[in-house]
Amino acid sequence: MNKFGVLLNVEHKDHVTPLLTDEENEEYASQSITRHKKRIKFEPKIGKVIYAFGRYKKVDRATVPINDDYYMLLMFQREQNSTNKSHQIIVEKILPLVEVERKKFVME
Repeated sequence: MNKFGVLLNVEHKDHVTPLLTDEENEEYASQSITRHKKRIKFEPKIGKVIYAFGRYKKVDRATVPINDDYYMLLMFQREQNSTNKSHQIIVEKILPLVEVERKKFVME
């Protein structure tokens, strides 16, 4: 999504039924950006946001800043009685990918 909360691309894992409608995802994205803008107010004192994480009963969601203009919004569907590994996936796979690809994201 961009800094205005507009979803630019949406992908789902094969054979997974999305829990939210497209409209609900747009609203969630917009709210994520609003929350992120509130967080950056405190960056001088607590440091830059690496990612923001929300754990819900059915899903885990994360907002990962790519740069000041673009963000990745991730949703991990939680399975009953399973160990959730979203943090591990974000740290080991998503953040390194963002670091490598960051230069490709330029606001036009």
